[in-house]
Amino acid sequence: MHLGAIDIAVIVGFFAINLGIGAFYARRGGSSIGEYFLSGRNVPWWLAGTSMVATTFAADTPLAVTGFVAQHGIAGNWVWWSALMSGILTVFFFARMWRRAGIFTDVEFTEIRYGGKPAAALRFTRAAFQGLVINTIIMGWVNVAMAKILFLTLHIDAVVAIPVCLALTAVYVSIGGLWSVLVTDLLQFAVKMSMAIVLAVAAVAAVGGIPGLTAQLAKIDATRGPGNGSVLDFLPNFSAEGAWMPLAAFAAYVGVAWWASSYPGAEPGGGGYITQRIFAAKSERDGVLATLFFNVAHYALRPWPWILVALAALVLYPTGVIGANGKPDAELGYVQVMIDHLPVWLRGLMMAGFLAAYMSTIGTHLNLGASYLTNDLYRRFFVPNRTDAHYVLVSRLMTLVVMVLSFIVTTQMDSVGGAWIYLLNVTAGVGLVMILRWYWSRVSAWSEIAALVTSFVVGSAISKFHFFGTDADPLSTPKSLVVTVLVTTAVWLAVTFATKPESDATLETFYRRVRPAGPGWRAIARRAGVPAGESLRIGLVEWIAGIALVYGTLFGIGKEVLGDPLGGFVALAIAATAGFTIARGMRADAALGATPAAERAIR
Repeated sequence: MHLGAIDIAVIVGFFAINLGIGAFYARRGGSSIGEYFLSGRNVPWWLAGTSMVATTFAADTPLAVTGFVAQHGIAGNWVWWSALMSGILTVFFFARMWRRAGIFTDVEFTEIRYGGKPAAALRFTRAAFQGLVINTIIMGWVNVAMAKILFLTLHIDAVVAIPVCLALTAVYVSIGGLWSVLVTDLLQFAVKMSMAIVLAVAAVAAVGGIPGLTAQLAKIDATRGPGNGSVLDFLPNFSAEGAWMPLAAFAAYVGVAWWASSYPGAEPGGGGYITQRIFAAKSERDGVLATLFFNVAHYALRPWPWILVALAALVLYPTGVIGANGKPDAELGYVQVMIDHLPVWLRGLMMAGFLAAYMSTIGTHLNLGASYLTNDLYRRFFVPNRTDAHYVLVSRLMTLVVMVLSFIVTTQMDSVGGAWIYLLNVTAGVGLVMILRWYWSRVSAWSEIAALVTSFVVGSAISKFHFFGTDADPLSTPKSLVVTVLVTTAVWLAVTFATKPESDATLETFYRRVRPAGPGWRAIARRAGVPAGESLRIGLVEWIAGIALVYGTLFGIGKEVLGDPLGGFVALAIAATAGFTIARGMRADAALGATPAAERAIR
C-alpha cells in the first residue's frame, strides 16, 4: 500500500500530538507516584471508562474477531462474549470495594486481605506473574497484530517496526504517567472508532450493501457444511452433526470460563487495568459508572464495525490473505479490506487509527506493568522508604524494562487467537478463589498461592502436551478448562483447610476498610461493629439486569444492522428495561459512594 506525503504527515502529526500530551503532563505525572500511576485518584467516570474501552480496542482485536468470524461466523465471538458475566460482576459486586481499598495495584490487595509472610510471598509471586508473564503475553499478542498490519500495508519487517512503535509509545507513557495514558486514550479512541466505522461502511459497500452481503454469505453457507451453521447466526448450531461448538463446549464457556479464567478486562473479581482505573476514579460512584460504561461499550457498541468488515472479508477473500510466513491468514482479511477498498485519501487516517489502537493498549500495559514492578516488587521488597521522586524515576525505568520484555515475548508468538486461548487455559481455576476471597473470610494467602501455581502448571501441561487433542477438536479447550478448574479447586480448597486461617486482627482491619457483605463475614462484622457494604440481593438483581442490558444491546444492534428490525426492536426493548432496573437499583443502594471524609482518607 502506498502512502503519500499527506498520509505520512497525518501519521507523523498523530505521533507528535501523543508525545505533546505526554510532555504536557510530565510535571504533574512526575510529581508523585500517586500521580504517576493513579492520576491523584481524581479521574471522572467518563474518562476512566473511555480509557478502559480504548485499552481493549487494540490492534489485535479487529484481527482476532476477523479470524473468529472467518472460522465460525458471528457466533465465533462467543469465545470472548462469554466473558461479559465476569465484567458485569465487577461492576456491581467489586468496583466499590476496590475503590475503598485505597491501594495502588490489585496485587497490593494481598497484603490488606492477608497477613504475615504468606501474604508477602503471595504479593511477590503475583507481582512477578502479572508484571512479567501475563502483562507481557498480552503486549506480545498486540505486537504480533501490529506486525501483521505493518507487513501487509507497508511491507515493513516486524524486527524493525515493533521496536519503533514500542519506543514511541514508551516515551509519552514514561514522561507523563497515567494522565498521559488517559488523555491520549480519549484521543486515540475517537480516531480508531471513527475509522473502524468508516472502514465498515466501505467494506459493506464493496460487497453490494447489506442485501448483497447477506446474499453472498448465503452462498458461502452452502459450502461450509452443517456443523458450522449460518455465518450470520448469533448462536452456534449446537445440534448439527460435527458442530464446531457443541452444546457441552458452549456450556463450558458461558457456565465456567467467565468465573474461572482471566480474560483481559474481565478478570474474575476485577483486576489489571480495570482496577487501576477504578483506583484512579474520583469516587466509588465514578468507579462503578466507568466500569459499567466500559462493559456496554466493549461488548455491545464496538464490535459491529469489526464484524461487518470481517463478514465482507469472508466474501472478498474466502481463502484468507497470505501473511509474512507465506501461509493464508484469515485474520489479515481485515487489513486487506482497508488496502483494497478504503478511499486512498483516508489511508493515512486509517493507519493513524491502527496506531491509536496499538498505542492505547500498549501504553496502558507499559504503565500497569511498571506499577507492579515498582510498587509491588522494588518498593515493597528491595528499596523501601525512599522519596516519591526516586520511585517516579524507577517507574520510568521500569516502563522501559516492560517494553523490552514485551518485544522478547512477541518473537515467540505467531497467532493472536492462539495467545488468547493459551491465557484462558493457564489461568483456569484461579477465578473462584479471586471471587471468594472477598466473601469468605476463611480464604487465606496459601489458598491463592496454591490456586496460582496449580492452574499455571496444569494449564501449561495440558496446552503443551495436547492431552485433550489439538485446537481443531471443538471440545479440546473446554475439556482443558474444566479439568484445570477441578484440579485447581480441589488443591486450593485442601490447602485452605490444611493451613491456618488469617488472624482476627488482619480480618477485622480488612473488614473495616472494605466493608464486604455476605454470611462469610458475619462473625467478623459483629466483632468490628461496622455495618456491611452493599446489599448482595440488589447486586444480584443488578448483575442479571446488566447482562440483559449488554446482550440485548449487542444483539439488538446486530439485528437492526443486518436487516431484522423486529428482532432488533425486541432485543433493544429488553436492554432498555434492564437499564431502567439498574438505575432503580443504584438509587436504592444507599451505600453507593463513600463519604467525603473516606474519600479524603483514600487520597
